[in-house]
Amino acid sequence: MARQTGGVTVDDLGYAVPLTSPIERVVSLVPSLTEAFAVSAPGLLVGATDWCVHPVSLDVVRVRGTKNPDVPRIAALAPDLVVASMEENREADVTALRELGIPVWVTDIRTVDGALTSIERLLEIIEAPHCGWVAEAREAWRDPVQVAGDSRLRAVVAIWRRPWMFLGSDTYAGDVLRRLGVDNVLGHSPWRYPRVDFDELPAHDLVVLPDEPYRFTPDDGPEAFPGAATALVDGQALTWYGPRMVQAPTLLAEQLGMSTTDAR
Repeated sequence: MARQTGGVTVDDLGYAVPLTSPIERVVSLVPSLTEAFAVSAPGLLVGATDWCVHPVSLDVVRVRGTKNPDVPRIAALAPDLVVASMEENREADVTALRELGIPVWVTDIRTVDGALTSIERLLEIIEAPHCGWVAEAREAWRDPVQVAGDSRLRAVVAIWRRPWMFLGSDTYAGDVLRRLGVDNVLGHSPWRYPRVDFDELPAHDLVVLPDEPYRFTPDDGPEAFPGAATALVDGQALTWYGPRMVQAPTLLAEQLGMSTTDAR
């Protein structure tokens, strides 16, 4: 059920969200949630960012990027709800929308279970009719991988170069890897996405190179880690929460060289 305080529906951060009923017009500022809305409630979206590339057939008004949304254009769409993310969107833009009287729902997603719970709340609020994928995703991620301590992989996960940045603490992607038997050696960093010199990286067995947000390829990334085992992985399977969670365990397990049977 949607979390409430004194009868008022609140988002993941505890902010009251004044909602009309029914919700008929939604603007999404989060690419993965855009896909979730499009699949679960076709026709509800009226706006999305330029980075909302799935589904490829999505035909809505574009409102620029996640970090620089066009607030006046969003307001002109008269949305019943704008969906944002604490990680991907700026507080200043959320505040500007709220000051215009537009309800904004902010998600705060840091784990697999947290993603499913957060999205389920949103889909319940908008009364989405096609939510079968949520149950499929819960089944796909039902149990953490049971891997013996000496069989787990220790990894660094690069997310950018020029400058080099890595996956740090308290992230959805880190929890995804943990459940697949891969421990992020920078998972105790005080930063979520630290810049770390190569000679300061902790000992690791594997370098994970996703194709998003930086597009690492066989010719762009592995050469920076000579002699190290590397795994090129689907960045959307690693970082997008939503319908892609259904296939993510199997796909990532294959790309990481893990056992598909164990990756549940």
